[in-house]
Amino acid sequence: MTDTTHPTAPTEAVLSLPAPAARYGTLAGAVLAFAGTFLSWTYTDEFPGDLTVTGYPGGLQLVTLTGALLTALFTLSALHTPGLRWLTPGGPHSAVRFLALGTFATTAYTVIAIAVKLDGLIALDPGAWISLAGSALALAAALGLPHDVPAGTHPGTTDVPLRRAFQAPAPHRAERTLPAWLEILVIAVAFGIGLYVFTFGIDTEYSELFVGYLLLVVLGTLGLARAGLMRRLSELTARHRQITLAAAFVAAICFPFTQDNDTYALIGTNILIFATVALGLNVVVGLAGLLDLGYVAFLGVGAYTAALVSGSPQSTIGVHFPFPLAVLTGAAVSLVFGVIIGAPTLRLRGDYLAIVTLGFGEIFRITMNNLNGNSGPDVTNGSQGIPNIPDLEFFGFKFGLPHDVLGFTLGRSGNYYLLMLVFTAIVLLVFHRSGQSRIGRAWVAIREDETAASAMGINGFRLKLLAFALGATLAGLAGTVQAHVSYSVTPEQYKFAGSAPPNSAFLIAAVILGGMGTISGPLIGAALLYLIPAKLQFMQDYQLLLFGFALILLMRLRPEGIVPDRRKQLEFHENDQLAVPGQRLPEHATGVTKAGA
Repeated sequence: MTDTTHPTAPTEAVLSLPAPAARYGTLAGAVLAFAGTFLSWTYTDEFPGDLTVTGYPGGLQLVTLTGALLTALFTLSALHTPGLRWLTPGGPHSAVRFLALGTFATTAYTVIAIAVKLDGLIALDPGAWISLAGSALALAAALGLPHDVPAGTHPGTTDVPLRRAFQAPAPHRAERTLPAWLEILVIAVAFGIGLYVFTFGIDTEYSELFVGYLLLVVLGTLGLARAGLMRRLSELTARHRQITLAAAFVAAICFPFTQDNDTYALIGTNILIFATVALGLNVVVGLAGLLDLGYVAFLGVGAYTAALVSGSPQSTIGVHFPFPLAVLTGAAVSLVFGVIIGAPTLRLRGDYLAIVTLGFGEIFRITMNNLNGNSGPDVTNGSQGIPNIPDLEFFGFKFGLPHDVLGFTLGRSGNYYLLMLVFTAIVLLVFHRSGQSRIGRAWVAIREDETAASAMGINGFRLKLLAFALGATLAGLAGTVQAHVSYSVTPEQYKFAGSAPPNSAFLIAAVILGGMGTISGPLIGAALLYLIPAKLQFMQDYQLLLFGFALILLMRLRPEGIVPDRRKQLEFHENDQLAVPGQRLPEHATGVTKAGA
């Protein structure tokens, strides 16, 4: 597959089809797949989702329907339909291929799941075969579409490597700006769609639906990125930063009001706890470059402190602090532990520091086990932990009771979700202000080259200790809420690695997966790493294997993370940029290179 002689001409397609025929074939296949979702897919309602109803799609049919609609929409953009070219500033063909693949993968998975769960292929009704044939036709025709080539590609260069498929290409032409009110409307609609997609994923009642949902979301997101739509939305949010922050928090606040099941709201609460701790770790790992493998211990310090001072009948201290004081106590104790652990260990670097912090995490867990009255003082009740932690009460508002708000009933988990959202906002503010400050720039300098930073007069040890202490404080802050949400704390909750988050391995993975040094990256990474294990319980025995395989793929295809920091993106893809003859590095890339030197 090579480029033609024209810089913006498409490369050859995978299949030898004329471009108009490939486009109309893709559109026809998407329409056929869409139409099949309105027919019965199986004769019995034993398969989850009741796919027996004609004229009313449900369950996995809705996922196929959505994929078919998106495929048709972006195919119409490739056919130069007025008003739709705005969706594909980087070219529509790669997006259509990903969306067609997502639709086919979801439909094929559903067909296989029905055949396995029921009586084989004979259990399939005509609707399933129609949608499968339509999605297969759409995918085959999409493979015949020419490749999109970003503007500025030099004639005669070879096709881009596989990992470039995960990056949004440059636009083909000059962009036409939208009115400010319309840009704000686009941002609001984008966050509304994001809330719906996230809510749909949490509300999935059975694993088959979640797997189909996950297939379409992953491949669809890659398609939107290849179309350049994600880059365009990033530009809009950068221009309207205050509006974006307001829209993000409005969408987050609306989430518990969309839930009629307290169990799903509890998943959202735990995601926020996990994400907040990951943001604290991002200060240590993402900004300062300190690999901490025992970070979950600081979450445990905050949780145990809150459990001891919040009036639990099993608490050996026997005090009951009001909630604000309990939060401050948990954060302060975590801060003290961060300084105590960091002061003797932060003179180490790299692997040595990682091993020492890993040891601290294990020491914390073993110590909590031993403070049982037999092996040591009776403080934490040993392996039994501290149960019966009472629900919070703040200014007369009881978090353990349901409340009617604007006609909606907010349950216990919804109450704690909104409380945790406030804590997340505080941590986001602290992370943003720290990263943009002089201290934050010094952390980045230490992360890039500590020797060079020391030569420029930066006190590396003091600043690393400050990062360590700040990260520990933020983790302890989240731990105080986690203790009340889970009713109890036990040492086994705070391991280095386990079958479910939060643990140190998953926290580090969330930061790396989302994007080190960014704000939204750890939030996305934590949401994915908590939601997927919570929904795929049947794969629990193979969870760590699949988790490791996914990390290998991520490091190969997108090492900078889902939401990359610009400096990291330039660092990981410097060779890709220099591989294009005649293409100059951006000025900021040159600046980073000089700073690194």
